[in-house]
Amino acid sequence: MNWYAIWAIYHHEMARSLRTLLQSLISPVITTSLYFVVFGGAIGSRIQEVEGVSYAAFIVPGLIMLTVLTQSVTNAAFGIFFPKFIGSIYELLSAPLNFLEIVIGFVAAAATKSFVIGMVIFITAHLFVDLHVTHPVLMVLILIVTCIVFSLLGFIVGIWARNFEQLQLVPLLIITPLVFLGGSFYSITMLPPAWQTVTMFNPVVYLVSTYRWTFFGMADVNLGLSAVMIALFVVVCLGVIWWMFRTGYRLRT
Repeated sequence: MNWYAIWAIYHHEMARSLRTLLQSLISPVITTSLYFVVFGGAIGSRIQEVEGVSYAAFIVPGLIMLTVLTQSVTNAAFGIFFPKFIGSIYELLSAPLNFLEIVIGFVAAAATKSFVIGMVIFITAHLFVDLHVTHPVLMVLILIVTCIVFSLLGFIVGIWARNFEQLQLVPLLIITPLVFLGGSFYSITMLPPAWQTVTMFNPVVYLVSTYRWTFFGMADVNLGLSAVMIALFVVVCLGVIWWMFRTGYRLRT
């Protein structure tokens, strides 16, 4: 494993992000504050508790997931798309690197940026609600895993996209709806049985449910099943990325 090359890619991506760090952090803080005003204030005044947890506190894991998933996909997608756009991708492809080293460098940088934003939102949430985390270490670990998993998906999107419009298509039209429909702001047990079954096909459900468990010790989905589904998602993403590099899909044209 060429750790020097991985570090070079990681450092380059982080240096690029640091130039816009302030605006990257301000945006999620403002968005989170607005969600708390709308959901925590307006809806929370009508829904006092969900499974014994105040509604304002209940939506915190969902808010973090909403931002982290979107940011992970966007950061990773743009990270690999930009070298394609300016043509520097050929330098990476001709360098003595295997696909895994390239993926680790870009995905690690995207996951780091998303993790920082997630922690900023977590800190911001304390300004609006009295929040206690049941499993703080696992909360951080699950957040890191989530950032890595969806950064892998973003990497695939970045290779697939031919232009900036397609680059924004998946986060806006797929990821955001999946998060909203994945139990971010409600418990899936509140849905009719038929819709609960449909919801189980949404991969975001397993991440949100597991992450909420680290906060309150309760989950909508069995933790073992969630772990299996998350691992399967990682394997599928790595398989797709390997195939893209193996065939040169939208990398050599």
